[in-house]
Amino acid sequence: MSMITADPKDVPHVAKFEFDAEHMAKAKELIANYPPGRQASAVIGVLDLAQRQFGWLPRAAMDEVAKLLDMAPIRVYEIATFYTMFQLKPKGKYLLQVCTTTPCWLRGSDAIMKACEHAADGETFSVQEVECLGACVNAPVVQINDDFYEDLDEASLKKVLDAFRRGETPKPGPQVDRQTSAPEGGPTTLRSE
Repeated sequence: MSMITADPKDVPHVAKFEFDAEHMAKAKELIANYPPGRQASAVIGVLDLAQRQFGWLPRAAMDEVAKLLDMAPIRVYEIATFYTMFQLKPKGKYLLQVCTTTPCWLRGSDAIMKACEHAADGETFSVQEVECLGACVNAPVVQINDDFYEDLDEASLKKVLDAFRRGETPKPGPQVDRQTSAPEGGPTTLRSE
């Protein structure tokens, strides 16, 4: 299984991290949203930018964020280790975040998790169990990088993963005949006919 963890033995050493010009400009834009002396409020956004630039968050990137925001490094580590959105070791090109809370579990997330674990190779796919992704009505749900894939079963998940393997981006959202969170097959009430 290729779970994302913060175990030090799994984390390669990265000696130095610097924001590139594009990500530094975005970081400064985020920081400017907060009053002087309150720049630490931008920490989640700036950590996200560091992760998007590097692909994951090595300690050197967290230290750079701490320096940029004039924060104690431990405060940045506390935030980076608390939120599952931050990856503390290298991950595959596609991060499969599987919701396993009650609504998803009741609709088959165990099978979805097993299929994701089977696909995980650490290069193309990595898998992570997460708590509620907030799309309970369309359970089970898997977040793949920034997109949600909903109403999954093993067959539809396999189609989604196969598309990613071919270099395609499958359509996010429900994988059944449903418009957003409406009932399958379309609206059943309040239709003008």
